[in-house]
Amino acid sequence: MNKQTLNGIWQMQEVNGSKVYETQVPGTVLSCLLEHDAIVDPYYRDNEYAVRDIFWKDYSFKRTFTPQADLLQEENVDLICHSLDTFAEVYLNGSLLGKTDNMHRIWKFAVKENLREGENEIEVIFRSALEYAKNYKTAEHKVIHYESPCTTKGNEFIRKAHSMFGWDWGAQLIDAGIQREMELVAYTGAVLEDVDIVQTHKEGSVTVDIHVDVAAIKGTQKVCVTLTHPDGRIEKQEAQAVWPAEAAKQEMTRLTDGHLVEKKTADIQFSVENPQLWWPNGLGEHPLYDLEVTLVSCVADNDTDGTQQTAEAAMHQTEEETRQYRIGLRTLYVSQEKDQWGSEFAFCVNGIKIFTMGANYIPEDCVYPRVTKQKLETLIDAAVRANYNCLRVWGGGYYPSDYFYELCDKNGLIVWQDLMFACNIYEVTEAFEENIAAEARDNVRRLRHHACLGMWCGNNELETAWVNWTDFDGNSEYLRADYIRQFEYILPKAVREADDRTFYWPSSPSSGGCFDDPNAEERGDVHYWEVWHGQKPFTDYRNYYFRFCSEFGFQSFPGKKTVWSFTEEEDRNIFSTVMESHQKNSSANGKILYYLSENFRNPKNFENLLYVSQILQAVAIKYGVEHWRRNRGRCMGALYWQMNDEWPVASWSSIDYYGRWKALHYYAKNFFEPVTGSVVRNGYTVEAWLENESMTEALCEVEITLKKMDLTILKTVTCKGSCAALSAANVAAADFTAELKGVRAEEVFAAITFRFADGREQREVETFVPYKHLCMQQPTIQTTIKEESDAYCITVTTNVMAAFVELELEEADAIFSDNYFMLTGTQPVTVTLQKKDIFRGSIHNAEELRKQLRIKSLRDSYEFV
Repeated sequence: MNKQTLNGIWQMQEVNGSKVYETQVPGTVLSCLLEHDAIVDPYYRDNEYAVRDIFWKDYSFKRTFTPQADLLQEENVDLICHSLDTFAEVYLNGSLLGKTDNMHRIWKFAVKENLREGENEIEVIFRSALEYAKNYKTAEHKVIHYESPCTTKGNEFIRKAHSMFGWDWGAQLIDAGIQREMELVAYTGAVLEDVDIVQTHKEGSVTVDIHVDVAAIKGTQKVCVTLTHPDGRIEKQEAQAVWPAEAAKQEMTRLTDGHLVEKKTADIQFSVENPQLWWPNGLGEHPLYDLEVTLVSCVADNDTDGTQQTAEAAMHQTEEETRQYRIGLRTLYVSQEKDQWGSEFAFCVNGIKIFTMGANYIPEDCVYPRVTKQKLETLIDAAVRANYNCLRVWGGGYYPSDYFYELCDKNGLIVWQDLMFACNIYEVTEAFEENIAAEARDNVRRLRHHACLGMWCGNNELETAWVNWTDFDGNSEYLRADYIRQFEYILPKAVREADDRTFYWPSSPSSGGCFDDPNAEERGDVHYWEVWHGQKPFTDYRNYYFRFCSEFGFQSFPGKKTVWSFTEEEDRNIFSTVMESHQKNSSANGKILYYLSENFRNPKNFENLLYVSQILQAVAIKYGVEHWRRNRGRCMGALYWQMNDEWPVASWSSIDYYGRWKALHYYAKNFFEPVTGSVVRNGYTVEAWLENESMTEALCEVEITLKKMDLTILKTVTCKGSCAALSAANVAAADFTAELKGVRAEEVFAAITFRFADGREQREVETFVPYKHLCMQQPTIQTTIKEESDAYCITVTTNVMAAFVELELEEADAIFSDNYFMLTGTQPVTVTLQKKDIFRGSIHNAEELRKQLRIKSLRDSYEFV
């Protein structure tokens, strides 16, 4: 097999336009025009709307290339397009190869007859998705009345990332282009059609079966497989490609290039004794085994003496194709065993039911070519550092690149994988059925071998929408039937054909399908939005014991630097045109102010409003996660909405578009710790709990102290606590009823310190009234900075209670070991800043850090009048 990439420099222009731009492929209209400053920055102020309108036009990508000589000598040449977005016409030397209509699919065209020696020209014309959506007509009995909020009408008719049409956190930037690699693939003798890897686990061993489908035009083939263990040990096996038993008549199959070929199979098996098992983050290591699968064609040399020994020696072998895979040895499924509360919903890894912790992942940029390997590495690193063991790839975006899943394999992150359908009604026609089934097969075959893959989920929120959303009322029963056909027949069938091992779930949330109470508390998974959309208080989380909460969230604004990046001074009011254009959830800015009024005092200025909004968000999600972790066993998962942003915006994210951690991500680092503490107040009694998501017993010393704001100690309760592996336990309690009889509740707080066996300390605060009613004193916070070879140690002290202490750099950005923390005593607290965690700027020494460091606490956010 020979390959030739067509990535590189192309020419892009508007169809019938005069201006031609050079651009890099993979690339899109947006990435090209932004590179050449040919359009305004869509992220700045309200430029989004002007940029959106350029996608009513059609665009052409064109380049010339010279095929490699050895490629032309092969009998078959295919053009492989790994993602064309979306309505593309592909031409080679003026001949139309075909049309595409799905950015999520891999498209292949036979081009042997169209290629010529010397210079060739390839052109891809992208037709307007907006025009397609505008002109699409459903069947008369399937007219869709529902319109997904914040999106462009008609996006449900197009197999393109729905969020490109806008979302309640996303811009309407309906890009087009060559999103992934394009290449020429040439072969003569045979080609690998499919490689499927199956694990069978027994006590102390794993059998790895490699099933290979070979498309062969002529000759004899064998498959050679090399298994490399994590320790470097190598095993090799090979097998002859033969007819499968059911094809005894030498049945023929036709490939896309029109050649009749034999379809053969080969099966190879490895027995791995004492396997190194793959575990999720926090529960163990994530070792990976390398598999190399090589297809070899064998042709006998006719010039032999005719003996079998001589013929075998004279056999000419040609390596046709090699594929590389990295696999982790593990069992991974979703358990739905019956129990005293109903039916559990728990990921079970290597026989251990785990509490799933993490967040929902959306596309990282509206301009997809900007999602580089480095950006993916930074995001996955942030997930690991916040102690996630899972990411849910949400169904309104796109299927991430192979590298995303490789990073999740390497770092022990389970992937809950939605298929790309979200918050829409779909008309299922014959063409649509064929299209989405092919889309599913393409992506399932691409991703099924990954250790991280935990489940396939049919869609985001469609089942619950049909049952519970009033906006779905009045839509045709034929469309309702199409939902069942699409997500409970077509897609699970297509998934099973390619991967019959990974758990399939019809929708999220769901109780198992068929519109059977999809948000049921006692089974399946739940999306809970009464806190936020329903404006219930944070404490409402504690009224529910969901089996698995796969979506819940709370909004905040990004920080000052991010807001400054898209605003001018006159825009810096949350109800300005620009700020509202960077807030896509209806009435959300008002919701933030409502929750602020319930919990905190009115911030003294715009900058402090941004800061307090992040505190609100962090505290809200903390309430939910801690409650569900305390009820481990009944609840087995908490995935908050959402981890990241695709542009600078007010949203539910814990990391903003520029990679800056909000308060929530620092809090997640603590409340997702495998072994962590939490606090519950009942009246004047404060309880301390341990949550232990590790394989060993957790031990700690707990100190619960009632203090005045000036740090005067009124009472201290100290005890030692323990918590069994994979469980939660109430380990301490302190009743302050007597002490509070003579003291105003506004003047005191409870400081809770957990001291773990490994030396780690966790500090928590519980108040007896909302923070807005506390009689907080203005703290004097002092710092000393010590430089070490690879880090700075920032030691912080206070004279009075200081809440939600924020560390920020004036110019550079940084990730601190802790942030938005509580200072509850006179003893110093040390925060570490690794030098490698300083980005988008630099710090060269302790003095520079001292000059850039800005510190604030909650008391600094408001003033008395």
